[in-house]
Amino acid sequence: MNDILIKDIKSSFITKFATEPVLVFSPGRINLIGEHTDYNNGFVFPAAIDKGIVTAIQKSEKSVCSVVAGDMNEEFYFSLDTIQPIKNGDWKNFILGVVSEIQKKGKRLGNFNLVFGGDIPSGSGLSSSAAIENSVVFGLNEVFDLGLTKKEMIFISQKAEHNYVGVKCGIMDQYASMFGIKDSALLLDCKSLEASPYLINFGEYQLLLINTNVKHSLAESAYNDRRSVCEKVARILNIPTLREASESDLQRITSKISTEDYQKALYIIQENNRVLLAAKAIKENAILTLGSLLYQSHDGLQNQYQVSCPELDFLTNEAKNEPAVIGARMMGGGFGGCTINLIKKDAIKEFIEKTSSSYKEKFNLDCTPLHISLSRGTHVL
Repeated sequence: MNDILIKDIKSSFITKFATEPVLVFSPGRINLIGEHTDYNNGFVFPAAIDKGIVTAIQKSEKSVCSVVAGDMNEEFYFSLDTIQPIKNGDWKNFILGVVSEIQKKGKRLGNFNLVFGGDIPSGSGLSSSAAIENSVVFGLNEVFDLGLTKKEMIFISQKAEHNYVGVKCGIMDQYASMFGIKDSALLLDCKSLEASPYLINFGEYQLLLINTNVKHSLAESAYNDRRSVCEKVARILNIPTLREASESDLQRITSKISTEDYQKALYIIQENNRVLLAAKAIKENAILTLGSLLYQSHDGLQNQYQVSCPELDFLTNEAKNEPAVIGARMMGGGFGGCTINLIKKDAIKEFIEKTSSSYKEKFNLDCTPLHISLSRGTHVL
């Protein structure tokens, strides 16, 4: 956790509002495997990380709420009586959405002051949005004693994303950020919301993220498009979600859907299975099997689900050509963000140097290695 960030956010709040705040840390997340399966009620394998959002919050005597985005040096004010989404409101809609969803649950809020900032790189696919949402709902729950459970809080965060940001996300990001366990990843069933922690210790190997430093504009619309394809195929199969589908089920309706839609649905079914195989591999310490599953996941995301991009494919191919890397894939919604790599610890420095150089040569752009530790979920500091 970033002690300098915590100190900065706290001092900014005290300087501006002259009161002691409640401080909340809400982490970003990685996902070992299981991409786009969450909104299909499937399985995912996320973990909270030591990078995230720090929020300082306290009640206000004024007639409006004041919110300061420390990173961007921006602030805005709003009334609790007239909340609605702001067109092109970016980060503001995360805050407004959470407040609105709390109000919809019949909880009474008073005016408040809030300052937040983070150390999650923008557009990296590490779920800074879920971290912001969770930190705000958690902080408001503390300050106004709302009596919300953590499970209620993650659904408030998710609905804020759906209704105010316009991204029909699944529950994985909010869940991992809220419920993360130090040094562990969570095998999460997105249908039952039951999670099993798996201690992550890969011996001579460790996880390394490489940020492409790109976020293509396709990302949000493509995300919602993929979701609607999955829902359409599930309707044709007469099942609630693709979680309930098998490959043989899909075979029966090939005449009713396009080849592209067939491949997208097939990817979801296969990726769900890969998550369960990955959990088994970790339990049995079958590290090479886990690595192979990561490569298979990327292949499916690139060629079947079609949410990758040249930069992500390049970094994954670079990893494949390096014997010290036994698995890699794009991570997150797609069209940019990070790759996740399972690499021998003693080869990290050389791999970073070599990959950074070839990436720069190919795209005239720097990629950024990100070293992460697995963290506990949203909590008061």
